[in-house]
Amino acid sequence: MHLQSLGYRTDLIFARFQGIVEDLGDVVRVTNPDNPTHYFGNFLIFDSPSKPGDLPEWEARFAELIGTPPTVRHTLFGWDVPPRGEAHVQPFLDAGYVLEENVIMSAAALHAPARPNREAELRVIENTDEAWAAVVDQQVAGREAHLNESEASYRTFKEGQFRRYRAMAKAGLGFWYGAFVDDVLAADLGVFTDGTLARFQSVGTHPDYRRQGLCGTLTHFAGTHAQQALGAGELVIVADDHYFAKDIYASVGLCPRERQQLLLRHPREA
Repeated sequence: MHLQSLGYRTDLIFARFQGIVEDLGDVVRVTNPDNPTHYFGNFLIFDSPSKPGDLPEWEARFAELIGTPPTVRHTLFGWDVPPRGEAHVQPFLDAGYVLEENVIMSAAALHAPARPNREAELRVIENTDEAWAAVVDQQVAGREAHLNESEASYRTFKEGQFRRYRAMAKAGLGFWYGAFVDDVLAADLGVFTDGTLARFQSVGTHPDYRRQGLCGTLTHFAGTHAQQALGAGELVIVADDHYFAKDIYASVGLCPRERQQLLLRHPREA
């Protein structure tokens, strides 16, 4: 099937780098045999939203195409957008799934925010162990309070995630960017491309440096640099539909394009 969703098309930039993406006609299968615990490395994207009665069929497809415990403990479904009709999600919610809702935003080019931070130094993260370790530290420090996992498990997740980002940057697929205040990494994010679309990743600001305009300022700098350096076209970012960050992205010219919904069942023991 031909995916229309900007969100999923740019998700697959990362899935293809470290895993396998297969179009099976009515569903796209995403698998990462080396990391079966990675949610977005192991999930299904259907061509249309769930209908009444789909729960047992979708779970059977997931078991067949992705896996089952103890190897794969989560279950994650998405569907292409714009959807043909509303998703029928209540049976999934009754079975313990969580409905995640994101807004996909994009722009052909960005503009500076109304109140840019002019004090920070903005630059590409150097390819050194020390520089990338500082990024992981910053991401862990910026962990949102609502996350249920411990700091230790979150650090383990981030270390694995950033091994991939560093490898992708080394392969010429993108860059990681930092905003430095008095030589301290205060905010960071990545931008990676498939040659046509460019996708922002893991935008984070240290709690001590929030509300200083760093996020919008760095987003504008990074998007503009990535387009110039990588020759990418449309810039895409995925934001939680219920979180204020989308307003920051809008301040530099990113506009809502589509709404993305996913159904996730966390590992049973979680």
